[in-house]
Amino acid sequence: MSDYQLIIVGGGPTGLTAGLYAARARLKCLLLEKGAPGGQVLNTDWIDNYPGFPEGVSGFELIDRMTAQAKRFDLEIRSGAEVTGMDLAGPVKIITLEDKSTLTARAVILATGARPNKLNVPGERELAGKGVSYCATCDGPFYRDLEIAVIGGGNTAIQEAVYLTRFARKVTVIHRRGELRATRIVQEQAFANKKIEFIWNSQVTAIEGNKGVERLRLRDNEGQEATLAVQGIFILIGIIPNNEMLPAEQLEMTEGFLTTDREMRTNLPGVMGAGDICYKEVRQVVNGAGEGAVAAMSAEHYLAGQ
Repeated sequence: MSDYQLIIVGGGPTGLTAGLYAARARLKCLLLEKGAPGGQVLNTDWIDNYPGFPEGVSGFELIDRMTAQAKRFDLEIRSGAEVTGMDLAGPVKIITLEDKSTLTARAVILATGARPNKLNVPGERELAGKGVSYCATCDGPFYRDLEIAVIGGGNTAIQEAVYLTRFARKVTVIHRRGELRATRIVQEQAFANKKIEFIWNSQVTAIEGNKGVERLRLRDNEGQEATLAVQGIFILIGIIPNNEMLPAEQLEMTEGFLTTDREMRTNLPGVMGAGDICYKEVRQVVNGAGEGAVAAMSAEHYLAGQ
């Protein structure tokens, strides 16, 4: 016997959607979240591209509504429950918590998410969501006719810099090296774009502003300092999967992210992955929620066959 039919690890939009579908299907389900439900979305000041909110919605309100909807179907949510280990190989899945207690389930959905690499400079945390962004697709339209900076030199950073020229008056790419790491064709697109300028061999040492980003402090590789006036900064230097609690020896992963099929099934029977922890290109709230729904239905089908 197991404690639950399904345990969902992670309480962001993906986990909450999975929980909604599972609870509505009358599964005995538990959602575990190490903090408060919401994940990265709680750090998002405003979301303009989630369907059903024509005027936009704050990250807090969106999560509040998602949580209330899931609870309407009696989803059990345990906040402050940090998972430290798992054994997912057998028919009964074992989840170990920080206090050494264990929970068991016949199926598990892993929705642990990912986090952006950060500069860890003064002003970054204080101005997050107020000019400091980690997602061009999410926040680009807020910067129409403004001057912004993009930090990074890989494919994602340079592709997003090109994308941001649809909105911004000027995009300055700041890179710590003297050449980009992006593929040649991506570089050529950026170099040909008249809205993009480059600052080479330099790093951001501080992000400054009162109610929003106003300027960046820079230091080049020779120690020379300068300032750059911008109204926004996009930090695009990679993301880190929240996989520390996952059993890497059991799960199939790609670059630290879960490998799943189209139905969000992992290589282990009864174990689904969904959201930003999965290996994929697009990471948005809306497709994370969709994957959560698919994962829950896959879990329901798995359980029905047991």
